[in-house]
Amino acid sequence: MKKLLVCIALVLVSLSRCVESQIEVGFYEDSCEMAEFIIKDEVTKALNKDKGLAAGLVRMHFHDCFVRGCDGSVLIDSTPSNTAEKDSPANNPSLRGFEVIDNAKTRLEAMCKGVVSCADILAFAARDSVEITGGFGYDVPAGRRDGRVSLASETLTNLPPPSFNVDQLTQNFANKGFTQLEMVTLSGAHTIGRSHCTSFNNRLYSFNATVDQDPSLDSRYAAILKQKCPQGNDPTLVVPMDPPSPNTMDTSYYQGIIANRGLFTSDQTLLTNPTTANQVNQNARNPFIWKNNFAAAMVKMGKIGVLIGTAGEIRANCRVING
Repeated sequence: MKKLLVCIALVLVSLSRCVESQIEVGFYEDSCEMAEFIIKDEVTKALNKDKGLAAGLVRMHFHDCFVRGCDGSVLIDSTPSNTAEKDSPANNPSLRGFEVIDNAKTRLEAMCKGVVSCADILAFAARDSVEITGGFGYDVPAGRRDGRVSLASETLTNLPPPSFNVDQLTQNFANKGFTQLEMVTLSGAHTIGRSHCTSFNNRLYSFNATVDQDPSLDSRYAAILKQKCPQGNDPTLVVPMDPPSPNTMDTSYYQGIIANRGLFTSDQTLLTNPTTANQVNQNARNPFIWKNNFAAAMVKMGKIGVLIGTAGEIRANCRVING
């Protein structure tokens, strides 16, 4: 029995090493050496036209990895017989930047046909978005393959909504292998981008049975939000998530939470727990440490549930499953 257990352990170690060897930095150096340059070029061109797309690409990578792992399934279009992830209420209309991935894929297919996966393009594009907007760049291990399944229904059980409290957020991230510290760190992605008013209107007009306005929300900030988001739930209205610097990866997001100006319940709730509140304060005071931790957490996120080897496929069109 001991020999059998030892053999099993050796096999598992071997498989683990195999996985790590196929997800590696510089994966395309021999097969498509210009891959990362082309992707960054497309991201740069897109952000020069619309800086807000950076947040869209970072958010898209997060929403991809938390549903079925980082397999590019969030990029797949719906069909008459299937509603895909991108068209779930959690993603539509909040996700944007799909055309950036399409443009990069078109160029890569022309240069290295059937080599670079859509999942890897998205991971690189998210990294480039972080770096261009002022965050720390980081090496992206690549070698992911693309999934062949995309179900809108799976977003509901995997993606944390803006209404989650700190305990729910902690559990949601723990389900994906993240610590509470990493959850607070990754929440800092809300320092860039915008939100539709419908994602937080309940905090302004229908918080609970006794009060209309969330008492944890700074009253002056609430007044500004009410001007920009009048009652009526217009689905097209948007506001910046971090008004002082909506297109810069900085710690203004955490400073806003301390001032009771977290836009979502899931932002402001970080002050309700002593441990997460301490982390919010530390991040607010130490931009260098937060940016470094954020880069590390993004690398870790990019390894969730990846497909490697012969699993999945390399999509020719990121929106359509091959064949």
